[in-house]
Amino acid sequence: MSGQPLRLGLIHGSSRRGRFCDTVARWTHSRIARTRQFDIDIIDPQQLDLPALLHQEDCPARQALRGRLAEADCFVLVTPEYNHGYTAAAKLIIDAASREWAEKPVAFVSYGGISGGLRAVEQLRLVFAELHAIALRDCVSLANAWRAIDGEGRLIPGPEASQAMDVLVGQLHRWASTLRQVRQMDAAMASA
Repeated sequence: MSGQPLRLGLIHGSSRRGRFCDTVARWTHSRIARTRQFDIDIIDPQQLDLPALLHQEDCPARQALRGRLAEADCFVLVTPEYNHGYTAAAKLIIDAASREWAEKPVAFVSYGGISGGLRAVEQLRLVFAELHAIALRDCVSLANAWRAIDGEGRLIPGPEASQAMDVLVGQLHRWASTLRQVRQMDAAMASA
């Protein structure tokens, strides 16, 4: 397993129609993919049965999501800030699992108005700490990101955001590699 690429769950934090999250997630995906260090699994709440996640403990949708989360070595959550917090869709995805998050790093790419989604990120750090996940200190925060759209609808943020993404990806790779080794050692000791 250690010779395999790291598996990254790229989570869309919004389920709204016409969401700006798709634009930010596409930019995030392209920046991560170009490093060729991760095998990326896109986890999109628009493709999930969210009502089942909310109401049914052992439904197929929850089991499938938990399987995808268990296979991941790390996560990037692309999150907007709604009303000074994170979204219901993100909450449903997070709460659909528990131990699947443990001993894995979580990074954040946030967007919003003047705060750039940072209030949502600060709340999410507390939630992931409870799940024994490692919330990375470094994040990418895009204030008023809709102003950085080119004529083709692509997000073209300034150099600060690109540099922050490079730092985030480097830290994520380091933590994910290290924690995968820890999980492998724990599994080997448990089976001995």
